[in-house]
Amino acid sequence: MTVAGRGEELRQEYHHHLEEIHGKVVQLFALVGEGLAAATAAILAEDREIARALVERDDLIDSLYRDVEQLVNHEMARQAPVATDLRFEHIARRAVRGLGEELTPRTRGLIEQMGEVGVDMWREAADAWYEHDAGAYVRIRDRDDEMDDLHTNLMSELASGKTSLPVAMDMALVARFYERLGDHAVNITQRVRYLAGFDT
Repeated sequence: MTVAGRGEELRQEYHHHLEEIHGKVVQLFALVGEGLAAATAAILAEDREIARALVERDDLIDSLYRDVEQLVNHEMARQAPVATDLRFEHIARRAVRGLGEELTPRTRGLIEQMGEVGVDMWREAADAWYEHDAGAYVRIRDRDDEMDDLHTNLMSELASGKTSLPVAMDMALVARFYERLGDHAVNITQRVRYLAGFDT
């Protein structure tokens, strides 16, 4: 094989490698977004069956993440959120405990909004990664400000004393999980912006 022919073969292998990485990353992001939506619904509806199914799905997150980590030879793994930060099962575990009936209407409303914002952020992060959309960073950063405001409002509601202390502590953790997932969606699109050649 000529040098030129070998070079073309290497380029094709490289692009195939990139396509495989992108496909698995988008699949991972989609799984997180879908799981987050289902976990939010489970905790509000006290659907323990769905919650248990989501917890069991945690192994799929781990397996897919390991695939991505191997494909990029650990380089992206150092800059992307770790697998434990992408688990919606932290929220689903609270649904298994049946906390929904002990939540105030305001708490339920805020959790519902955080779930909707989080799902939107992850869907847009997946699209941004797939389409190399550098502009998504600003849009998702604005949504993250909304998530932060919801988190602050929820913490104030939990501190009001209207909810028992054990439930308030559990819901404070749930609120933190939503906030962290939002932060990671921002970080992902910031990485996309960098790869697209923009300053971050």
